[in-house]
Formats: sequence, structure tokens, C-alpha cells
Amino acid sequence: MARPFFLDGGMGTELQAKGLKPGETPELWNLARPDDVRAVHEAYFAAGADAVYANTFGANAAKYHGDAPLEDVVAAGIGIAREAAARAGGKRFVALDIGPTGRLLKPSGDFEFDAAYDAFAAQVRAGAGADFIAIETMGDLYELKAAVLAARENSSLPVLATVALGEDGKLLTGASVECVAALLEGLRVDALGLNCGFGPDRMLEYVKRLAAATSLPIAVKPNAGLPQVVDGRTVFTVGPGAFASDVAALVEAGASLVGGCCGTTPAHIAAVKKAIPADARTVRPVPAERTVVTSGSRAVEIPENDTVIIGERINPTGKKKLREALSSGDVAYVLREAVSQADAGAHILDVNTGVPGIDEPAVLDATIQAVQSVTDLPLQIDTSDPKALERALRHYNGKALVNSVNGKEESLSAVLPLVAKYGGAVVALTLDESGIPPTADGRLAIAKKIVSRGAEYGLKPRDFVVDVLCLAVSAEAESANTILEALGRVKAELGCRTCLGVSNISFGLPARPLLNAAFYTMALARGLSAGIVNPLAADMMTAYRAFRALTARDLACGEWIDANKDWSPATAAVAVRASAQSRESASGESPLSDAIRHGLKADAAAAARTALAGGANPLDVIGGGIVPALETVGKGFESGRVFLPQLLMAAEAAGAAFDVVRAALPAQEKGSVKGPVVIATVKGDIHDIGKNICRALLENYGFKVIDLGRDVPPETVVAAARREKARLVGLSALMTTTVGAMAETVRLVHEELPGCKVTVGGAVLTADYAAKIGADNYSKDAMDLVRYAESLFAT
Repeated sequence: MARPFFLDGGMGTELQAKGLKPGETPELWNLARPDDVRAVHEAYFAAGADAVYANTFGANAAKYHGDAPLEDVVAAGIGIAREAAARAGGKRFVALDIGPTGRLLKPSGDFEFDAAYDAFAAQVRAGAGADFIAIETMGDLYELKAAVLAARENSSLPVLATVALGEDGKLLTGASVECVAALLEGLRVDALGLNCGFGPDRMLEYVKRLAAATSLPIAVKPNAGLPQVVDGRTVFTVGPGAFASDVAALVEAGASLVGGCCGTTPAHIAAVKKAIPADARTVRPVPAERTVVTSGSRAVEIPENDTVIIGERINPTGKKKLREALSSGDVAYVLREAVSQADAGAHILDVNTGVPGIDEPAVLDATIQAVQSVTDLPLQIDTSDPKALERALRHYNGKALVNSVNGKEESLSAVLPLVAKYGGAVVALTLDESGIPPTADGRLAIAKKIVSRGAEYGLKPRDFVVDVLCLAVSAEAESANTILEALGRVKAELGCRTCLGVSNISFGLPARPLLNAAFYTMALARGLSAGIVNPLAADMMTAYRAFRALTARDLACGEWIDANKDWSPATAAVAVRASAQSRESASGESPLSDAIRHGLKADAAAAARTALAGGANPLDVIGGGIVPALETVGKGFESGRVFLPQLLMAAEAAGAAFDVVRAALPAQEKGSVKGPVVIATVKGDIHDIGKNICRALLENYGFKVIDLGRDVPPETVVAAARREKARLVGLSALMTTTVGAMAETVRLVHEELPGCKVTVGGAVLTADYAAKIGADNYSKDAMDLVRYAESLFAT
């Protein structure tokens, strides 16, 4: 227990009060107006802050656009904060402040993970004089991972990482706070939490959820509400008193580091310190010991008292077609396998590319990134090559499950450090230099050895999923009994989760599916946490669903009813495989719609070619296939069932199909697009994530889009709209310091081009603010913009 640690408040809005102009780069004041920057820090120290964030938020190579060397700007920012700390006296601390690049990483965007890492790494090295590193306002789990790795690998300073949630309580790319906690705990940051996004009252629910998901200290830096326009000025309306009262409630819920973000002032921090008693003590959360793996947007717990399915089909062992696909670079085949397993009910997908003669590190890395582009399920990285494992773990978006480590010294020393570094959970195989022990005692002993060695690297029992290894009963009559005994003892004596490759049990025997399903049920009854099975096998899925229904894990038997609502004696005689080839009949969708919904670009293009070859009219393919499929995905996005990466991949698949159809259009039809629409990120703002998403969706709905890029002056927007005779301009801004430039752009467009409508969007904007600056429309997201554009151009 310790007293709360007080952080500072907003920097950008404080510099605006001192004269920072809309669109001006705040970090350049470190060189041009250091006294003003120092005064902000000193005011926060005087208000009671224990630490201030240096004025380095946007000083990374991907975002910074000043003339002075980046290293000088960062070093000056740290130096100014250090001077303020020295003047304040006592134990005062300085953080290197690291914000997002403003770019969306591949595959959702066009920015490479390694390029993001390099940008953050240079910033970390330049800020070596800080006391700790504060990574903040992150909206993408993948970019967050790049920043944390850059901090860890280029500095020995403590790391605090906070994310910005949207109105739906998730990151921009769909991750929940549980995803964030799993990733950051795995990467071993020193504290984690929330900043920006919204005011402290809205943060309470998510702080409680974080406290249930992590044992790390929790930090909060809320905004002073959302911005509004008052007398022509942008202001934040939550005053110091109300702000402090809400922050005090966050401390009671589990926060131990507290401060403010946009719109907060020294008065807010002083009020927070006054509202929290001097003798107040924080209590670090102690959540249940859970084994969690994640993708970039979904967290899956490998449970203690339930079970999950690990899809086994992306493994070339015994699969000739998959081996050929991996050898020839046929990624589309692999993606169809991934989508089929996800649709069939898998919770995690195993990915193994171990084919002789290929460059496994490169192929595994590329395959994992490709699979992550079409499914939000967490992946199990399956390789015996340490080089391939490290490369894949580094570029994996989320916290992976690693398959595997065993009791051999060579495996322990190669795999465990990588799992500890990149934060995965790991499958532990109970074999060693002497092979697989014939007894449950022997397998348990190896499991204990692996867990003990893992502790040397900071890994806990919850980080291991023990596979006691399934051997065929045709070769060893007592095999099943030994496996079941070992399963129960691992759970009882080690507290680890368990998994099994179930189908090995029936090797060499007839009617293998029946034997597999029976043994799977027996293993589930002994506490099997995860079955590595074929989710397309009807017998296995029936066993899984029946077990959960019969043991009260499937509440009200909902899953069983949903899966068997069309059951009859006749249908029971047919084992339905929902393969890539038969998904159309299973789902009722056309191949084109199915491919677009799943983001399968090659399949979407192929389906469009097939439709045209069959005599379909090109315009009918667009209007009856491509657009309705996008509508389905768009509605899912708007309702919160589909997240940004899936939306963008669906748009890319639709684009691939549209390219095929466009080539077949009559000449007079090729020019029949809607628009044009001019879009831009306003002057001084170099964040283009939202703008790029809007461009992708508009183009795939048939609009001609003129993208002016980032940091666009009002005059350039007007000139482009006039030149293109545009009826609609879309403006984006993410930073509070640039909303003034947006207001000026709206004013100038309306003044110079009275018939042109302006829609605005961005994280710091609200519908109320949009109305007050004179915008014709507020687009809360890309689909909202599409709806507005469609209605405008329909008239």
C-alpha cells in the first residue's frame, strides 16, 4: 500500500492559453519558447504533481514535421522539465512522453510495424534523461506493442502505458481493456491504464474492469470532459471540483496514479490532490490467476473450469493440399482454412508452416499476419524453429499462445526467454531427452520442471498450458488412462491449464471420429482446458457442445439449441463440413458476399470473375453483390459486432472484386461514379488514421475521393473543392490543438463555396461542437460519413 502518485494535467491546452496557434507544433516550443513550457511544468509541480510529462508527445519521426533535429527537440523537452523539477524541490520526476504516430499499422493501414518501432526507438534514445517513459493515448494494440518494445529494448527506464478508449469503451481497432491488460502484463510494463478519451466519470467502469484483469498499478489521466465552443473558443467544461470528485472515485476503484489530460489545468490537479486525503492509501488489485491470450481485438481465456477449442487445420502434418499451398505461396488457401474454423466455432487457431524447403521464419511471419487480417481469433504460433518463433512473436498483434516448449534443455533455453520477452502463454509438452514417460508420475515431473524453469524468467504457472501428450491406444492399451490421470494431476498439483491433441488417440484404428469424440468427452470430464481439434469435424463439435450443455457451462443450453435447431434424424445421418467450398450452402450467402464479409481478397476477385463468366451484368454484380455485402459488414460495425480491422479488410476485398467488375464495365459506365468528395486532415494535425478509413469506405461505395493528405491549410482545401466542383468536403482532426484550424477551414469553405457541404469527424469532436463551428454534419465514424454522402448525392 502507498499513497496515490500524482501526475500532471494537459500540456497542449495550457500552451494554447499561452499563445500556441492552431496547427503549430507544440514540441517546437521546447526550442523557441522554453520559458513558457517550463512555466507549465512549474505550475503543475506547484499544484502538487509528483511527476510531469515532458513536452515530447508528438516528437517521433513518423509524426514530427519541424525543421529542428528531432533529437534536439526531445532532449530540450526533457531538460526543461528537469529544470522545473529542480526548482520545485523534493522528489519530483520527469517522464518522456510518447504519443501515437498518427498512422494505422498494416494490415489495416499502410505503416509497417518495424517502422513504428524505429520511430519510437529513436524517441526513447533521445529522451534518455527522463526518470520514466509514459506511452499514452494509444488507440491501436499493435502500435502500443511497438512502442513498449521500443521502450524496453532501448532503455532501462520504468514504463507506464495508457490507452484512449472510444465511446464504445474499446480502442479504435476494437481491443477491450482486458486485451490491453493481457498484452501489457505480458510485455512487463510497470503500470498501465487510461487517458484522454472522455471525462473521469466515464472511466469508472473501465478502471473496475482493469482492476479485475491486472495486478499492475493502474494510472488514469482523464479529459476535463469533451470540448465545446463557448464564445467562439474551444473549452472543456468539467471544472476542477467535479473533476477531482470523480478522480477520487477512480482511486477507490483501484487507480494509484492520477492526473489529467486534455483541458485539465494546474487547478484541476490541485483540486484532485485536495480531494484525496493525505493519508489515503492505494491497494494494488489482485485479480484471479487467469490464462489469457489475445488477438489485436479479442481476449480469450483458457479457463480453469471450462474448455476452449484450438483449431488444428493450419498444420501441414498429414495435409497434402496445405503443404502445397505453403510451398507455393497460396495464402488464399490458408485464409480459407482460418475463416472456416472461425465460423465453425474455434476460439484459437493453430498456425504451423513447417514444410521442408521453405524459409520458415519468413513464411510463418507472413502467414500469421495474413491470418490476423481475416480473423480476430487469437493464434497459437506452432514452430520448433526459435528464429521463426521470435520473428512471429515480435510481429504478432496481441498476446499469442506458443506451441511449444518441452523438458529438453535445448528447448527450455530457447523458448522460455522468448515467451518472457514477448508476453505469450506457452504449451508445455511433457517429454524430455528420454522421450515421453509412460506414467502419469513421469509426465507430471517434467511439467513441474518446465514450470520451475519458467519461474527463473518471471513466468508463472498461469503462463503454461500443459500438454500431457496423447499417444495411440492401438500401441499402448493404458495410454488413455495415463493421459486422463496426468490431466487431473497437472490441474490439481500445478494449477496450470491443460491441452491435448485429441485425435492422436485413435491412430491406427477404424472409425477414428467416433473414438476421438468419446475420448474428447472423457478428457473434458477430467478438466481439459483446451482441445486441439478439427472444429469442422461434426462428432468433435457435438461432443464439445453436449459436454457444455450437460455440465451447466452452456447456460440455458443456448449454444446447443443454436447449433442443433435444424436437427432431424435425416440430417443427423450427414456429417456437414463447412469447408471453404461449402460455406455458401451452409451460410446461404453467395461466394462473393461470403468472401467480402470475411475479407478474402483473392476469393472476392475470383467470385466476381465467376459471376461475370456466368453472364451476370457487371452493374448487377456491384449492386446486388458487392454493395449489399459491404452493407452487412457496415451494419455490423455500427452495432459493435464488427471492428475496424474487419471493416477495412472487407473494404479491401470489395475493392478487389470491384476492380474485376470495373474492367468489364462498358466505357460509358466506367465514369459513373459518385462524388467527388474532398477529404483532408486539417492544418497542424498529422493524424490520418480516420481520414484513410473514410477514404477506403467511400471508394468502395463508388465515390470518387480526392485525398489531400495531412496538415492541409484551409486555402488548399478550398482550392481543391473549387477545382473538383465538389459538393462535399470531409475534415478530420485528432488533436485538441488543431480543432481551431478545423473551425477556420469550415468557415472558409462556406464563405468561398456556398453550395459545398462540410462534414467533420475525429476523436476530440462531438456533434455539438461540429454544429457550433458551423459544420453541416458530424460523422462519428467512417460508416456514418458514407451514410451522409449517400444521402447528399441521392438528391
